Amino acid sequence: MPHPFGEILRTPDERFENLPGWTFAPNYIEDLPGYEGMRLHYVDEGPKDAEVTFLCLHGEPSWTYLYRKMAPVFLAAGHRVVAPDWFGFGRSDKPVDDDVYTFDFHRGTLTAFFERMALTNVCLVVQDWGGLLGLTIPKDYPQITRMIVMNTGIGVGVSPGEGFNAWKNYVANAPVLKVGEIMKRGTPILSDAEVAAYDAPFPDETYKAGVRRFPALVPVSPGMAGVEHGRAAVDFFRNEWSGESFMAIGEQDPVLGPPAMERLHAIIRNCPEPMRIADGGHFLQEWGAPIAEAALTTFELN
Repeated sequence: MPHPFGEILRTPDERFENLPGWTFAPNYIEDLPGYEGMRLHYVDEGPKDAEVTFLCLHGEPSWTYLYRKMAPVFLAAGHRVVAPDWFGFGRSDKPVDDDVYTFDFHRGTLTAFFERMALTNVCLVVQDWGGLLGLTIPKDYPQITRMIVMNTGIGVGVSPGEGFNAWKNYVANAPVLKVGEIMKRGTPILSDAEVAAYDAPFPDETYKAGVRRFPALVPVSPGMAGVEHGRAAVDFFRNEWSGESFMAIGEQDPVLGPPAMERLHAIIRNCPEPMRIADGGHFLQEWGAPIAEAALTTFELN
Protein backbone atom coordinates (compact mmCIF):
# COMPACT_ATOMS: atom_id res chain seq x y z
CA MET A 1 0.00 0.00 0.00
CA PRO A 2 1.52 3.36 -0.99
CA HIS A 3 2.45 5.78 1.78
CA PRO A 4 0.13 8.81 2.08
CA PHE A 5 3.18 11.05 1.64
CA GLY A 6 4.27 9.20 -1.50
CA GLU A 7 7.81 7.97 -2.12
CA ILE A 8 10.09 8.31 0.89
CA LEU A 9 13.89 8.15 0.85
CA ARG A 10 16.25 7.25 3.69
CA THR A 11 19.83 8.46 3.62
CA PRO A 12 22.24 5.52 4.06
CA ASP A 13 23.67 5.39 7.58
CA GLU A 14 27.25 5.14 6.31
CA ARG A 15 27.08 8.74 5.07
CA PHE A 16 27.01 9.82 8.73
CA GLU A 17 30.10 7.93 9.84
CA ASN A 18 33.15 9.76 11.23
CA LEU A 19 31.73 13.27 11.04
CA PRO A 20 34.08 15.84 12.64
CA GLY A 21 33.00 16.88 16.12
CA TRP A 22 29.97 14.58 16.11
CA THR A 23 29.85 12.05 18.94
CA PHE A 24 26.11 11.61 19.46
CA ALA A 25 24.27 8.33 18.96
CA PRO A 26 21.17 8.37 16.73
CA ASN A 27 17.67 7.79 18.14
CA TYR A 28 14.58 7.17 16.03
CA ILE A 29 10.80 7.34 16.24
CA GLU A 30 8.99 5.32 13.54
CA ASP A 31 5.37 5.78 14.66
CA LEU A 32 5.00 9.50 15.32
CA PRO A 33 1.22 10.18 15.28
CA GLY A 34 0.25 11.51 11.84
CA TYR A 35 3.61 10.50 10.38
CA GLU A 36 3.50 6.74 10.78
CA GLY A 37 5.77 4.84 8.41
CA MET A 38 8.45 7.54 8.41
CA ARG A 39 11.51 7.51 10.64
CA LEU A 40 12.33 10.67 12.59
CA HIS A 41 15.87 11.05 13.89
CA TYR A 42 16.75 12.85 17.09
CA VAL A 43 19.63 13.30 19.51
CA ASP A 44 18.90 12.62 23.18
CA GLU A 45 21.88 13.08 25.49
CA GLY A 46 22.31 13.67 29.20
CA PRO A 47 20.22 12.41 32.13
CA LYS A 48 16.53 11.87 31.43
CA ASP A 49 15.74 13.39 34.84
CA ALA A 50 17.91 16.48 34.34
CA GLU A 51 16.68 19.75 35.81
CA VAL A 52 16.42 21.35 32.37
CA THR A 53 16.07 19.90 28.86
CA PHE A 54 17.49 21.95 26.00
CA LEU A 55 15.30 21.34 22.93
CA CYS A 56 17.44 22.42 19.97
CA LEU A 57 15.75 23.05 16.62
CA HIS A 58 17.70 23.48 13.39
CA GLY A 59 16.68 25.31 10.23
CA GLU A 60 17.38 25.48 6.48
CA PRO A 61 19.32 23.67 5.00
CA SER A 62 21.11 22.28 8.07
CA TRP A 63 20.49 19.44 10.55
CA THR A 64 21.24 18.69 14.20
CA TYR A 65 24.96 18.60 13.36
CA LEU A 66 24.63 22.39 13.71
CA TYR A 67 24.41 21.98 17.51
CA ARG A 68 27.65 20.02 17.98
CA LYS A 69 29.36 23.04 19.61
CA MET A 70 26.50 24.07 21.91
CA ALA A 71 25.29 20.66 23.09
CA PRO A 72 28.52 19.75 24.94
CA VAL A 73 28.27 22.97 26.98
CA PHE A 74 24.74 22.14 28.10
CA LEU A 75 25.71 18.53 28.83
CA ALA A 76 28.78 19.50 30.85
CA ALA A 77 26.50 21.53 33.13
CA GLY A 78 24.42 18.41 33.80
CA HIS A 79 21.47 19.11 31.54
CA ARG A 80 19.68 17.05 28.89
CA VAL A 81 19.86 17.88 25.17
CA VAL A 82 17.17 16.78 22.72
CA ALA A 83 17.53 17.76 19.05
CA PRO A 84 15.36 16.37 16.22
CA ASP A 85 15.91 16.55 12.48
CA TRP A 86 12.89 17.81 10.53
CA PHE A 87 11.56 15.34 7.98
CA GLY A 88 13.51 16.01 4.77
CA PHE A 89 16.70 16.82 6.69
CA GLY A 90 19.59 15.12 8.45
CA ARG A 91 19.01 11.47 9.35
CA SER A 92 15.21 11.76 9.22
CA ASP A 93 13.30 10.27 6.29
CA LYS A 94 12.73 12.39 3.20
CA PRO A 95 9.51 12.42 1.18
CA VAL A 96 10.37 13.01 -2.48
CA ASP A 97 7.31 15.08 -3.41
CA ASP A 98 7.87 18.81 -2.81
CA ASP A 99 4.17 19.30 -2.09
CA VAL A 100 4.34 17.16 1.06
CA TYR A 101 6.29 19.89 2.79
CA THR A 102 4.00 22.56 4.25
CA PHE A 103 4.13 24.80 7.31
CA ASP A 104 1.58 22.59 9.04
CA PHE A 105 3.44 19.38 8.07
CA HIS A 106 6.53 20.64 9.89
CA ARG A 107 4.74 22.25 12.83
CA GLY A 108 2.71 19.09 13.32
CA THR A 109 5.96 17.13 13.43
CA LEU A 110 7.22 19.40 16.20
CA THR A 111 4.10 19.25 18.37
CA ALA A 112 3.79 15.46 17.93
CA PHE A 113 7.47 15.05 18.84
CA PHE A 114 7.19 17.37 21.85
CA GLU A 115 4.22 15.43 23.17
CA ARG A 116 5.76 12.01 22.47
CA MET A 117 8.92 12.94 24.36
CA ALA A 118 6.87 14.31 27.32
CA LEU A 119 9.45 17.04 27.88
CA THR A 120 9.30 19.23 31.00
CA ASN A 121 11.16 22.38 32.11
CA VAL A 122 12.31 22.99 28.56
CA CYS A 123 14.72 25.60 27.24
CA LEU A 124 13.82 26.05 23.59
CA VAL A 125 16.92 26.75 21.44
CA VAL A 126 16.09 28.10 17.99
CA GLN A 127 17.55 29.62 14.84
CA ASP A 128 16.16 30.13 11.31
CA TRP A 129 13.22 27.72 10.72
CA GLY A 130 13.81 26.36 14.20
CA GLY A 131 12.37 29.68 15.35
CA LEU A 132 9.75 30.18 12.63
CA LEU A 133 8.24 26.91 13.82
CA GLY A 134 9.51 26.66 17.39
CA LEU A 135 8.47 30.12 18.52
CA THR A 136 4.84 29.30 17.69
CA ILE A 137 4.58 26.58 20.38
CA PRO A 138 5.42 28.15 23.79
CA LYS A 139 1.91 29.63 23.89
CA ASP A 140 0.57 26.07 23.89
CA TYR A 141 3.17 24.40 26.10
CA PRO A 142 3.83 25.96 29.51
CA GLN A 143 6.56 23.31 29.95
CA ILE A 144 8.73 25.72 27.91
CA THR A 145 10.18 28.00 30.57
CA ARG A 146 13.27 29.39 28.85
CA MET A 147 14.42 30.29 25.32
CA ILE A 148 17.70 30.87 23.51
CA VAL A 149 16.90 32.75 20.29
CA MET A 150 19.40 33.24 17.44
CA ASN A 151 18.97 34.76 13.95
CA THR A 152 15.35 33.88 13.30
CA GLY A 153 11.91 35.46 13.15
CA ILE A 154 8.19 34.92 13.54
CA GLY A 155 6.11 34.73 10.35
CA VAL A 156 3.30 37.27 10.46
CA GLY A 157 2.65 37.83 6.74
CA VAL A 158 5.45 40.21 5.75
CA SER A 159 8.84 39.52 4.16
CA PRO A 160 11.94 39.73 6.39
CA GLY A 161 13.52 41.93 3.69
CA GLU A 162 15.48 41.98 0.44
CA GLY A 163 18.11 39.55 1.67
CA PHE A 164 15.42 36.93 2.23
CA ASN A 165 13.73 37.70 -1.09
CA ALA A 166 17.02 37.09 -2.91
CA TRP A 167 17.57 33.81 -1.06
CA LYS A 168 14.04 32.60 -1.81
CA ASN A 169 14.50 33.43 -5.49
CA TYR A 170 17.87 31.66 -5.60
CA VAL A 171 16.48 28.42 -4.14
CA ALA A 172 13.44 28.51 -6.41
CA ASN A 173 15.62 28.74 -9.54
CA ALA A 174 18.78 26.78 -8.74
CA PRO A 175 18.85 23.50 -10.73
CA VAL A 176 21.24 22.02 -8.14
CA LEU A 177 21.29 23.02 -4.47
CA LYS A 178 24.79 22.55 -3.11
CA VAL A 179 23.96 22.44 0.59
CA GLY A 180 27.54 22.31 1.85
CA GLU A 181 28.49 25.29 -0.31
CA ILE A 182 25.48 27.23 1.00
CA MET A 183 26.59 26.52 4.58
CA LYS A 184 30.20 27.52 3.79
CA ARG A 185 29.11 30.78 2.17
CA GLY A 186 27.38 31.85 5.37
CA THR A 187 29.96 30.22 7.64
CA PRO A 188 33.49 30.73 6.28
CA ILE A 189 34.99 29.14 9.41
CA LEU A 190 33.83 25.65 8.31
CA SER A 191 36.46 23.09 7.33
CA ASP A 192 36.05 20.97 4.20
CA ALA A 193 35.14 17.99 6.40
CA GLU A 194 32.43 20.02 8.16
CA VAL A 195 31.07 21.15 4.79
CA ALA A 196 30.90 17.49 3.81
CA ALA A 197 28.95 16.74 7.02
CA TYR A 198 26.28 19.20 5.90
CA ASP A 199 26.18 17.50 2.50
CA ALA A 200 25.93 14.05 4.09
CA PRO A 201 22.10 13.86 4.30
CA PHE A 202 21.69 14.38 0.56
CA PRO A 203 23.19 11.77 -1.81
CA ASP A 204 21.51 13.52 -4.78
CA GLU A 205 18.83 16.08 -5.68
CA THR A 206 15.95 13.64 -5.09
CA TYR A 207 16.66 13.87 -1.36
CA LYS A 208 16.38 17.69 -1.27
CA ALA A 209 12.64 18.35 -1.56
CA GLY A 210 12.53 19.63 2.02
CA VAL A 211 15.47 21.95 1.34
CA ARG A 212 13.83 23.27 -1.84
CA ARG A 213 10.53 23.95 -0.09
CA PHE A 214 11.44 25.71 3.15
CA PRO A 215 12.10 29.20 1.71
CA ALA A 216 8.75 29.19 -0.13
CA LEU A 217 6.93 28.31 3.11
CA VAL A 218 8.05 31.37 5.10
CA PRO A 219 4.78 33.23 5.89
CA VAL A 220 5.48 36.43 3.94
CA SER A 221 1.95 37.35 2.87
CA PRO A 222 -1.21 37.56 4.96
CA GLY A 223 -3.00 34.56 3.47
CA MET A 224 -0.18 32.06 3.94
CA ALA A 225 -0.25 29.08 6.27
CA GLY A 226 1.49 29.86 9.53
CA VAL A 227 0.49 33.53 9.75
CA GLU A 228 -2.23 32.81 12.29
CA HIS A 229 0.23 30.90 14.47
CA GLY A 230 2.80 33.68 14.07
CA ARG A 231 0.44 36.47 15.04
CA ALA A 232 -0.78 34.51 18.06
CA ALA A 233 2.85 33.94 19.07
CA VAL A 234 3.65 37.67 18.84
CA ASP A 235 0.67 38.46 21.03
CA PHE A 236 1.74 35.80 23.53
CA PHE A 237 5.36 36.99 23.74
CA ARG A 238 4.32 40.62 24.12
CA ASN A 239 1.66 40.11 26.74
CA GLU A 240 1.88 36.72 28.44
CA TRP A 241 5.37 35.23 28.23
CA SER A 242 6.76 34.93 31.75
CA GLY A 243 9.78 32.73 31.06
CA GLU A 244 13.44 33.65 30.76
CA SER A 245 15.02 34.57 27.43
CA PHE A 246 18.50 34.87 25.99
CA MET A 247 19.13 36.31 22.52
CA ALA A 248 22.29 36.19 20.42
CA ILE A 249 22.70 37.99 17.10
CA GLY A 250 25.13 37.03 14.33
CA GLU A 251 25.86 40.45 12.90
CA GLN A 252 27.12 39.21 9.51
CA ASP A 253 23.76 37.63 8.57
CA PRO A 254 22.31 39.42 5.49
CA VAL A 255 18.90 37.75 5.89
CA LEU A 256 18.02 37.62 9.60
CA GLY A 257 20.71 39.84 11.07
CA PRO A 258 20.52 42.82 13.45
CA PRO A 259 17.45 44.63 11.99
CA ALA A 260 15.28 41.50 12.03
CA MET A 261 16.54 40.43 15.44
CA GLU A 262 16.02 43.84 16.99
CA ARG A 263 12.39 43.69 15.83
CA LEU A 264 12.07 40.27 17.44
CA HIS A 265 13.78 41.49 20.62
CA ALA A 266 11.16 44.22 20.97
CA ILE A 267 8.42 41.56 20.91
CA ILE A 268 9.76 39.17 23.57
CA ARG A 269 8.69 40.39 26.97
CA ASN A 270 11.57 41.03 29.41
CA CYS A 271 14.21 39.78 26.97
CA PRO A 272 17.58 41.12 28.16
CA GLU A 273 20.01 42.98 25.92
CA PRO A 274 21.20 40.61 23.16
CA MET A 275 24.68 39.12 22.93
CA ARG A 276 26.18 40.31 19.65
CA ILE A 277 28.66 38.17 17.72
CA ALA A 278 30.47 40.59 15.42
CA ASP A 279 31.81 37.94 13.02
CA GLY A 280 28.86 35.58 13.45
CA GLY A 281 26.85 34.62 10.39
CA HIS A 282 23.36 33.27 9.87
CA PHE A 283 24.23 29.80 11.22
CA LEU A 284 25.18 31.23 14.58
CA GLN A 285 25.45 27.84 16.30
CA GLU A 286 28.82 27.52 14.54
CA TRP A 287 29.97 30.26 16.94
CA GLY A 288 27.89 28.60 19.63
CA ALA A 289 30.07 27.50 22.57
CA PRO A 290 30.43 30.98 24.12
CA ILE A 291 26.75 31.66 23.40
CA ALA A 292 25.77 28.50 25.29
CA GLU A 293 28.05 29.47 28.20
CA ALA A 294 26.61 32.97 28.37
CA ALA A 295 23.04 31.66 28.27
CA LEU A 296 23.73 29.24 31.14
CA THR A 297 25.21 32.11 33.15
CA THR A 298 22.18 34.32 32.45
CA PHE A 299 19.84 31.51 33.51
CA GLU A 300 22.06 30.59 36.50
CA LEU A 301 22.23 27.01 35.25
CA ASN A 302 26.00 26.46 35.04
